[in-house]
Amino acid sequence: MADRLHYGYLDTGALYRALAWKVQQEHIAPDNLVDIEALLCRTSLQLTAADNGFVMTIDGQPVVQEELRTSSVTQLASSIAIVPMVRDWLLPVQQKVGNVGGVVAEGRDMGTRVFPNADIKFFLDADVNVRARRRQQELAEKGIQIDLDTVRDEMVLRDTRDRNRATDPLRPAPHAIMIETSQQSLDEVIGHMMGMIVDRL
Repeated sequence: MADRLHYGYLDTGALYRALAWKVQQEHIAPDNLVDIEALLCRTSLQLTAADNGFVMTIDGQPVVQEELRTSSVTQLASSIAIVPMVRDWLLPVQQKVGNVGGVVAEGRDMGTRVFPNADIKFFLDADVNVRARRRQQELAEKGIQIDLDTVRDEMVLRDTRDRNRATDPLRPAPHAIMIETSQQSLDEVIGHMMGMIVDRL
């Protein structure tokens, strides 16, 4: 969608993964709030626009995207995402990019917290088994092999954690357009969304 609109693409989940990667590198437990707070105080995370997307750096060093997609980083990101101070720390990083405009932002609290005044909000959903197969295929294309049951179990755990967190839980934003994608291809979903955009803008 970002490519079709010639907009920048902001994957906000990658920000949580990047921070989780640093937490992992420093061997900090996700429930150790004192050490996490200290980490946030000495960490710099920057997004710079580039080729319809953004280049992310932590403390001046480029982030290796492949390292953010491992199972351990994925689960750790979900664990630290429930920490209010982490969400508050990443909020201005996201808003600084999005408030310029011309951005397609993806994330679990985009319409509810980060960009409540976005021009158009979509909430995509699908059967968990369909999502697990899609995720497994996505990982396989990146050279990461993981069995389907593990992918599904991790997805269910993450969804449960995100839906029940006290701060910014996963839920549809007011006035979000709901799209059930289980029986649709990627092109069909994007075509549906583009049609909605043309009608509303």
